[in-house]
Amino acid sequence: MASAIGSPSPSRRARPRLWMVFAAVGVAGFMLTLAGLSFVRVYDDQLIRQTESELIAQGSVVAQVFREQLSEGVHAETYGRVRISPWPFPIPDDKRLKPILPSLKASDVPLPPDETPAPSRVPAEPLALGAGTRLNPLLEQVRATTLAGIRVVDTEGVVVGSSSPEVLGTTLADRPEVQRALRGEPASVLRRRYAEPEDTPLASLSRDTGIRVSVALPVLMGDRVWGAVVLARTPMTFAKAVYADRWNLTATGLVLVGAVALMSLAAGALVGRPVRALVKQTRAIAVSDPSGFEPVARPVVAELAELSEALAGMATALRDRNQYIRSFAANVSHEFKTPLASIQGAVELLRDSADVMSPEQRTRFLANVDADARRLTRLVQRLLELARADSMTATPSRVELAPLLESLAARARAEGVAEVHVAPGPAGLLLPLPAEVLDDVLWQLVTNARQHGGESVRVDLAVEADGTGPVRVVVRDNGRGISEANRARIFDAFFTTARERGGTGLGLTIAQSMLRAFGAGLELLPAQAPGPGAAFAVVAAPVPVLQRK
Repeated sequence: MASAIGSPSPSRRARPRLWMVFAAVGVAGFMLTLAGLSFVRVYDDQLIRQTESELIAQGSVVAQVFREQLSEGVHAETYGRVRISPWPFPIPDDKRLKPILPSLKASDVPLPPDETPAPSRVPAEPLALGAGTRLNPLLEQVRATTLAGIRVVDTEGVVVGSSSPEVLGTTLADRPEVQRALRGEPASVLRRRYAEPEDTPLASLSRDTGIRVSVALPVLMGDRVWGAVVLARTPMTFAKAVYADRWNLTATGLVLVGAVALMSLAAGALVGRPVRALVKQTRAIAVSDPSGFEPVARPVVAELAELSEALAGMATALRDRNQYIRSFAANVSHEFKTPLASIQGAVELLRDSADVMSPEQRTRFLANVDADARRLTRLVQRLLELARADSMTATPSRVELAPLLESLAARARAEGVAEVHVAPGPAGLLLPLPAEVLDDVLWQLVTNARQHGGESVRVDLAVEADGTGPVRVVVRDNGRGISEANRARIFDAFFTTARERGGTGLGLTIAQSMLRAFGAGLELLPAQAPGPGAAFAVVAAPVPVLQRK
């Protein structure tokens, strides 16, 4: 009985494994999450740098105006202090360009908050104070528009101009960004921010972030530092920025939702559709629908394809097994029916006519009953042997052919087979079969040759092996052979041409079942001249050379 369980599909193609599908979905989800987090981080950095850039632009203008105001009454070559810090962003091709690039990011550690500066112990430089005083109205107007706090300090860090008049005369010399600016280097820092009272004008735009951007720019005249401009402002909150850019972000969100939906649909197509097809296939198998015996078409995922093929193979095996059982039951019923009917008829005749029968007639009827009973006993015994062969479990075994064949030939001669010849074969050749199984199968073939060929039959035992393919142990006789009509049925259960001699027709079936359990087989070979004869071959893979020692 052929079995299709576990057999690969002839049209197998490369398919993704189930873990690959889940891994792809997980990686895609991780990448989307990572992209969202990166977007938030980049967007937060962008808000800070945007604020820094705006303060740099405002501070550059204020520094230029302050320098123009101050240059009217000072000696340019001696006023202020010498610049000792190099410009952080030089352009080699043009010495006149001095760009100031934003450098802050959200991950920077903020400095302490802007506390109210202390009054300066050093008086402000008079010329710088005069220039700052003239600049104050402009700074107040800029603050009202940009919400940025602007302060101008002289070379000692004393505030000489401010958008808030109450801080004039205080000192900012202790602040790191101011110190760097007075050395001639622009500086930007983040500072923690005090919460503004709700009744202040700054609270109107809900700038409730916890940090402030502080920028300090030097006021330069050649290689001299004439002071510095200090600006501070709270960057826009992420929520405010999102609201301001809500339409673009909504479009981006819709794209992401679409991507997730497509991923879900793809996962459903890769896994959900084949699973539903498998459920449909199992239901078809349950009702013996022919569609259940075919694998699911295009299951995409490798594991589901293998499962579908296994289900189809299992269904085919169960169908074949069911047909085998039905056919076997019909044959058993037929084989039992004839002797049982004969026994029943003989018993009825003996019951009705025993008084008028002669002793010879009674003896003949009883002999018929005994023969039929013996036939039933042999049939039951062979059926038990077939059941054991069908349920035999293969265990690792090996047998050397040459000694087994010589032992078999000696046994056959002792049993009365006229002539048994063993052809020399490869020395040390092993087969992965138990010795008793191979001996039983070969003995069945030898006794069949004697049963069908007579007492004078010749039996030849030979081993055919080319070292690359399976080994064939051939049992050939010179008897009457097997007709073409019978060759097609020779391995059918209960088929025999020696029924009158007690044959049950189960010998070859039992031999096939025993060999099948160990991956071997039994074949009927074409007869060879000069006589018709019959030839059978036990076919099995040899034990590899490396495992023979």
